[in-house]
Amino acid sequence: MWCCSVGPNSGVFCILSSKPRPVSIRPPNRAGARWRHRPAAYNWGMNPSTSFTITALSPLDGRYAAKLAPLRPLMSELGYMHRRVQVEVAWFIALSDAGFAEFKPLSPGARTYLLGLVKHFSEADAAAIKEIEKTTNHDVKAVEYWIKSKFEARPELEGASEFVHFACTSEDINNTSHALQLKSSREQVLLPALDKVIAQLREMAHRYADQAMLSRTHGQTASPTTVGKEIANVVARLAVARERIAGVQLMAKMNGAVGNYNAHLSAWPDFDWEALSRRVIESPEPLGLGLTFQPYSIQIEPHDYMAELFDAVARTNTILIDFARDVWGYVSVGYFKQRLKAGEIGSSTMPHKVNPIDFENAEGNLGLANALLRHLSEKLPISRWQRDLTDSTVLRNMGVAFGYAVLAYSSLSVGLGKLELNSEVLDEDLDNSWEVLAEPIQTVMRRYGVQGAYEKLKEVTRGKTVTADALHALIRSLEIPQAEKDRLLAMTPATYVGKAAELAKRI
Repeated sequence: MWCCSVGPNSGVFCILSSKPRPVSIRPPNRAGARWRHRPAAYNWGMNPSTSFTITALSPLDGRYAAKLAPLRPLMSELGYMHRRVQVEVAWFIALSDAGFAEFKPLSPGARTYLLGLVKHFSEADAAAIKEIEKTTNHDVKAVEYWIKSKFEARPELEGASEFVHFACTSEDINNTSHALQLKSSREQVLLPALDKVIAQLREMAHRYADQAMLSRTHGQTASPTTVGKEIANVVARLAVARERIAGVQLMAKMNGAVGNYNAHLSAWPDFDWEALSRRVIESPEPLGLGLTFQPYSIQIEPHDYMAELFDAVARTNTILIDFARDVWGYVSVGYFKQRLKAGEIGSSTMPHKVNPIDFENAEGNLGLANALLRHLSEKLPISRWQRDLTDSTVLRNMGVAFGYAVLAYSSLSVGLGKLELNSEVLDEDLDNSWEVLAEPIQTVMRRYGVQGAYEKLKEVTRGKTVTADALHALIRSLEIPQAEKDRLLAMTPATYVGKAAELAKRI
């Protein structure tokens, strides 16, 4: 089912089936806390399978919607509502276990039912909350009212309904929900997508460990390496960057309107509210949230951990931009060929072309991700006094930033799967670049005290076409041990790779 925020005459529509029905909501009773609803839908006269994606403003929900299906339920507004319900339920159950005479421990059946609201939270539930929000004009309060509506005909829960959202400011629910969104997205989508790319690169590093390749420092011919070693360099960088993403502690606070437990202590002055808050935040799911307790805050959690996380993802993306551009260049000079799927078109007018579109798409989407991630990391830790709302609207774009990153990782993975090494071009390039052996020759000359070694090699090689015969003639004329001459004479550009193969194989 697709849910959108606006629809003709309603404000909300969800495509549930080929015969959708409009929402029917009964206004709250005088207590303002009871709601009835049924699933909502609107039919705009378009095919439900295409109407949403083809009219989407963002390509993440349009052209690339299918590729981001795993991320959407986690980072969309649906995912945000789901996590808010989770936090409210966890806090409610914890309050029942706190030992208050006014709120006895919940029965096993009530606990199971409450946890079921979280486990089975659906798009229809989210649509119902959105409908309540039309009246409340407050999204967190709408979640509270929706939960209370689920207590109807359950006397045990109805009698304790005022402990839903007890002593909480909206940000107690929001900051924990954002952390849970980031937690699930990092664990279930972002890191697995990145790990797939790293695994592909590691396999390529091993496969091509022995394939010599001409290096090009400053774009000029330079000491040879191997294809595998160059890929291993990227794997090593990504492994460190990946652990920095995984290692960021996701923080959360539940300490009231300005971070001092003011409301909590007004109700129970002698109760250790900070310990309860820590227990709810740090206990494992589902009764806890499985996050890291933030002891100091204003109304909002400071968002420093978010900045750290987004910076770590952006740094990883920068490594991948570097790699994507290098691969693009290697395709350009013919080091790699690309396989096409049956029916694919490389160019609309030039039949011979197979463009490196996956690496180009990845580079573009990584750039978009980083633009958002860096704005998030720079903006979010800044708040006027105890609270302003500039973070709220920005935080709704976390999923967009992650979406572009995950889309880029997917493109890279597809692109890597199409690559085929063109060893003939690599070998030919090396065989036309004997000048790169000037380095080992002059280094051996210096070892044996030959004066002006560097200058002699410069005179022979710089700006000239260097042949194997010319270098061999020079080597034979050197005043160095014969064994060293023989070793240099046996060397070729393809064998002058140092420890490249060894380094590639052990990554």
